[in-house]
Amino acid sequence: MEQTAIFAGGCFWCMVEPFEQRPGIIQVRSGYTGGTIENPSYAQVCTNTTGHVEAVQVTFDDTQISYRELVDLYWQTFDPTDAGGQFFDRGSSYAPVIFYADEAQREVAEQSKADLAASGRFSKPIAVPIQPAKPFYEAEDYHQGYYKKNAAHYKSYATGSGRKAFIAKHWGDNA
Repeated sequence: MEQTAIFAGGCFWCMVEPFEQRPGIIQVRSGYTGGTIENPSYAQVCTNTTGHVEAVQVTFDDTQISYRELVDLYWQTFDPTDAGGQFFDRGSSYAPVIFYADEAQREVAEQSKADLAASGRFSKPIAVPIQPAKPFYEAEDYHQGYYKKNAAHYKSYATGSGRKAFIAKHWGDNA
């Protein structure tokens, strides 16, 4: 059955590829959620005044991949101990958040977060809030599939920001 999950973990460019590479993923869209205005633009969100975060909306077939698998993968895409943004990108629009669609997703996300905290993988507390989903607004077309359309810039950004090294250090090179 088709379901949707919404995750924020810093720059949405870096959140798309890990999800798109998994069987059972139907679509991954970059966008904005959690804020107070309708249909915000990238320029508006970057002011850190709209309340929105950059996020991805993952549409998936739950007969092929579970929501728990998506949440567990989510932790491996950014620094879950940093609530102030991610790597080069600072400010509230880059804050990590899990947005749940229903009580079942909330329970799974809370359990996964507790399991990660108990694992000892990180020396600092997991700083990711789990909140009810709000309307998701798709980002401008040039942000969609950025890692494919602008591969050289994307790779340079992921490496230069420290994101790639952080993920490799905490999850291994195959994360």
